[in-house]
Amino acid sequence: MKNVKDFLEKHPDQVALPDGGVLIPLNLPAQNVTRWTARRKAEVVAAVEAGMLTIPDACRRYRLSPEEYLEWERHYKAGDWLLVSASRPRQALH
Repeated sequence: MKNVKDFLEKHPDQVALPDGGVLIPLNLPAQNVTRWTARRKAEVVAAVEAGMLTIPDACRRYRLSPEEYLEWERHYKAGDWLLVSASRPRQALH
């Protein structure tokens, strides 16, 4: 294959990430992530953008508020996803 674009056209269940990586459903961030790196945030937003997850699914799966997800999405769409630092540590829901 010549490039990532050709590969993705032949594998629609995969998503190109801003850093040139490829996301597949199997390598979505784990549900129990406690430290959110910019890359993991970008993976979640890319998965929603590609239809792998819905926003409500992503919020439930990763225990995010809708506002928190929308903030990640804003950074992702602005192209400054690399500037999004690790967020607050995740707390278990009781």
